Amino acid sequence: MREPPAAHRVVVPARVRDPLQIAVIGPSRYPVREPFAGGLEALVWHLVDGLRARGHDVTLFAAEGSDGADARHVFPSSGWQPSRSARGDSSMPERSFMSNHHTHLELLMALSGPLADHFDVVHNHSLHYLPVAMAPLLSQPMLTTLHTPPTPWLESAMRSAAGNPSSFAAVSGFVAQQWSGAGAPEVILNGVDVGTWREGPGGDDLVWSGRIVPEKAPHLAVEAARRAGRRLVLAGPVTDADYFEERIRPALGTDITYAGHLASGDLAALIGSSGAALVTPVWDEPFGLVVAEALACGTPVIAFRRGGIPEIVSSRSLGELVVPGNTEAMAAAVSRVVRLDRARIREHAVTHLSRTSMITAYERSYDRLLRESVEEDSLLA
Repeated sequence: MREPPAAHRVVVPARVRDPLQIAVIGPSRYPVREPFAGGLEALVWHLVDGLRARGHDVTLFAAEGSDGADARHVFPSSGWQPSRSARGDSSMPERSFMSNHHTHLELLMALSGPLADHFDVVHNHSLHYLPVAMAPLLSQPMLTTLHTPPTPWLESAMRSAAGNPSSFAAVSGFVAQQWSGAGAPEVILNGVDVGTWREGPGGDDLVWSGRIVPEKAPHLAVEAARRAGRRLVLAGPVTDADYFEERIRPALGTDITYAGHLASGDLAALIGSSGAALVTPVWDEPFGLVVAEALACGTPVIAFRRGGIPEIVSSRSLGELVVPGNTEAMAAAVSRVVRLDRARIREHAVTHLSRTSMITAYERSYDRLLRESVEEDSLLA
């Protein structure tokens, strides 16, 4: 068992030191700020904001330009530049890979060195392997939220770091099952701010929201809406410009419109004024934050039955799940789904999919990790 440094042997009962000092490692690709590039950025922003609202002292380490990120350790957009000699070496990987590796390495070295006494717990949301691989070097426990199915780099890090004072949480039962070979992570569903995502009046039009990329397949939402004879509004960042130009722009017209990349409040107003939300992934969504956002607005969901989505659309009172890729079945469901009770849908989201519930669950995980850390230190003292 690892011998902790003497400077970190002070035994503090869990949650006696209040507020908690929490380091949150966020994503490095896009800034954590409005309008959000995707569900991961939105989730981390709301977690940090909610923990701070509860009085915790939270330091965010994330991509340059993120709201309230620690300026000493942002992940720079320009990236790290190796020397000319290093760039010319035959082992030099893609520069973006090397830059991402270097920024995470610098942060983990700081957390295990100069910043070691600053935090009670580290909450890792990075998709990079180094935070997990280097967790045994830290004096404080780490909780890693698994936002995706296994990747080879992250799975390797998890297996090699087994037995360190770390823990894992999955954003859905689907993701937890995918990671079952590397442990048994607890399930903490993502939550949305039901104060921002408010119940709307509904309407006749359909809506699709999310990153505009092939794996989210908004072109299938276009096909389903036209089969149903309904107008469709698309909203979200154009992450794949070629896909947008080839598959989406030619489809735009009076019946299919693109509202742009909207901030949460504007997007909530759009979704809340829609009759139903279409969710059309052609991959297994780990969770599906857009589904929870729609339900919080009282808007029923018609989605392909993939990944973690069935855990959110858990009954026919919330919408319908159809065979993946079947736009005819999606279109046929519209007339039934738009008649569902919006107040009941909203109530379900407030009870089961709120930011409040998510943060409370994470606080319990922090408590457990701190208690286990105290017990380990007591045995080693």
